[in-house]
Amino acid sequence: MKALWIVLAAMALYMGAGYFGWSRYIAWRVFGMTPENDDLPTPAHMPDYADGMDYVPTNRFMLWGHHFTSVAGAAPIIGPAVAVFWGWLPALLWIVFGTIFIGAVHDFGTLAISARNGGQGIAELSGDLISPRVRLLFQLIIYFLIWIVLAVFGFAIGVLFDTYPASVIPINAQILAAMAIGWAITVKKIPPLMPTLIVLIILYLLIPVGIQFPISISQMVGETGPGLHLTTYTVWALFLLVYSGIASVLPVWLMLQPRDAINAYQLVIGMALLILGLAVLNPTMAAPALNPNPAGAPPMIPLLFVTVACGAVSGFHGLVASGTTSKQLNHFSDARMIGYGSMLGEGLLAVLATVAVCAGLPDWGGHYHAWNTSGIQAIARFVQGAANFMHALGIPTDFSTTLVALMVIAFAATSMDTAARIQRLIVMSWADTFRLPMLKQLWVAMVLAVVPAVPLVLAGQSAWGPLWMLFGTTNQLIACMSLMVLWVYLLRTKRPSWAVAAPFVVLTVSTTISLCMNLYEWATTHTGNMVTIGLGTIILILEIWMITEAVLMLCRQLKHPTPSPLR
Repeated sequence: MKALWIVLAAMALYMGAGYFGWSRYIAWRVFGMTPENDDLPTPAHMPDYADGMDYVPTNRFMLWGHHFTSVAGAAPIIGPAVAVFWGWLPALLWIVFGTIFIGAVHDFGTLAISARNGGQGIAELSGDLISPRVRLLFQLIIYFLIWIVLAVFGFAIGVLFDTYPASVIPINAQILAAMAIGWAITVKKIPPLMPTLIVLIILYLLIPVGIQFPISISQMVGETGPGLHLTTYTVWALFLLVYSGIASVLPVWLMLQPRDAINAYQLVIGMALLILGLAVLNPTMAAPALNPNPAGAPPMIPLLFVTVACGAVSGFHGLVASGTTSKQLNHFSDARMIGYGSMLGEGLLAVLATVAVCAGLPDWGGHYHAWNTSGIQAIARFVQGAANFMHALGIPTDFSTTLVALMVIAFAATSMDTAARIQRLIVMSWADTFRLPMLKQLWVAMVLAVVPAVPLVLAGQSAWGPLWMLFGTTNQLIACMSLMVLWVYLLRTKRPSWAVAAPFVVLTVSTTISLCMNLYEWATTHTGNMVTIGLGTIILILEIWMITEAVLMLCRQLKHPTPSPLR
């Protein structure tokens, strides 16, 4: 089958059935986010919240850029690039329909109720709707997830820096340029479009510089460095943890917003080039549509759902939507474009990732001859396949390869920035819970947010496989818990709830079974270490506890109805 027809069909479904169809029903009938609400102030405009650091009213296109690039990290590329072991058809069906009816609904819903209630995170809202104990349980699951996010994305970027050292100079130049843009826009009041485009052009001009002067630390570190036996991946990941910690304490206008705006343009340009190259090359899908028994692979059902991860639905997106995006929303009517629309964009990226590894690799069977439990090279496979599409447009191979690697690194690094910021806010919120005022200190909270991810990084490359599967399951469990909170919210505010309840049931059943299967395999085959087994067990217990608390609360609500504390 021709890959181009698959991409065009996915785009048509996303726009027709998704944005112009289902999202309108969800926005207007379920959550009541209509243009009439624009007369009401968002949290960013409320004097009690506006602080110039986290609560900053932001142009919807710039905020779309922040949200899109924060959620469109490496995960929607890695997940599909691994899941195609089972064949491209199951992966694409889950990506397309999971995005429209589960992922985008989840993202928009968490953004909507957070913006209506002071920009509180989804975990804080669960405390108001269900119980303070549930809030703490939810925060603990999120805390563990972000440990894994920081380690997994740090490793992914480390692989790309090591494999494509030409990307190091441009990506670091982008960080400095983003801070200059943030200063120019906020302090000098310069309109954002022109400086953002200028920096993007400079970024592309630096690609030949990076190719001419690649920066590799493999000669300094080697395959096994001194003392801790650090690999190059590990060293880069540790460096990125330091970077993300520092970025998490900077005002959003200084680096987060302008860098995300650059990355948003970069993503749109990159995806457009991929589609154009795909149209010129017009390749056939080299992978089988169905490959039910790949050598050494686990069962496709239900593990496909957690392997694809962010390509269809992601709990991390709800953390971004309610943790940072809702605090920057300028008008309530912007929420549908930013929340639902960004998830459709991520779904399209996942579709392109699937096509890139299934039609862009000259020897698909050589790359996918057996199940690779680590999947650590999945992102490099995408870069190679996507670069082959761009090469069909006449772009030199070394330039196109660096361009794709740069795009992926930028998204993954942005996700790390946002994750560290969300983690820092969670730690600061525990100051009152545990009566520890020092947790409100910015740098103390930052250290506690980032440093616990270091042991996961030091576990080394062998921990990647279990970490990725644990990331997928924990990420989906966060989405399950967020959907549960949305369901309770809709029931207590007497709004239509079936569009949220059905995805909650489907996702909770499949993800819980997947986590149990993974824990059993890691424990019996010794493929996981004590860290991943211990974290997975704790997260499973917390999930069951949260669901039990919610069920008990709903039973009490049926007997003695009380109005919702949220609006």
